Amino acid sequence: MLRPSIYADNFVENIFDDFFRDPFWNTSGVRSVNQMSTDIQDCGDSYQIEMDLPGFAKEDVRAELKNGYLTIRASRTNSNEEKDEKQRYIRKERYSGHYQRSFYVGDAVKQEDIQAKFTDGVLTLQVPKKEKQPEVEESKYIQIQG
Repeated sequence: MLRPSIYADNFVENIFDDFFRDPFWNTSGVRSVNQMSTDIQDCGDSYQIEMDLPGFAKEDVRAELKNGYLTIRASRTNSNEEKDEKQRYIRKERYSGHYQRSFYVGDAVKQEDIQAKFTDGVLTLQVPKKEKQPEVEESKYIQIQG
């Protein structure tokens, strides 16, 4: 059934979306949409992952390999305190947050196979391409004594 274009948008649903898009609600000043922008390049026998982490220090970034998933976490805490000459608070702000991204790299990749470096706010990881080798079934003989 065709409907007039006036019914194309649901006003009740969109009013709340528009309300929370207002800059007033983004008090942290941190770009959350493009945080941890990632480029993955196929280098033949490996993948190179470059992740932008502006404003983070090397100590704020952790990489973990578990069950075939490579997880990158970045967290930080900022505190901004300003006082007047009588040590009364004029402004006191705190921010604490973390970001996390995971990539499946396969069960055959081991922690020692991955190389990582952090330079000028860019985390670069070199992850080798490895396919899980099928397990060779070993024949286990039971010794028969007579």
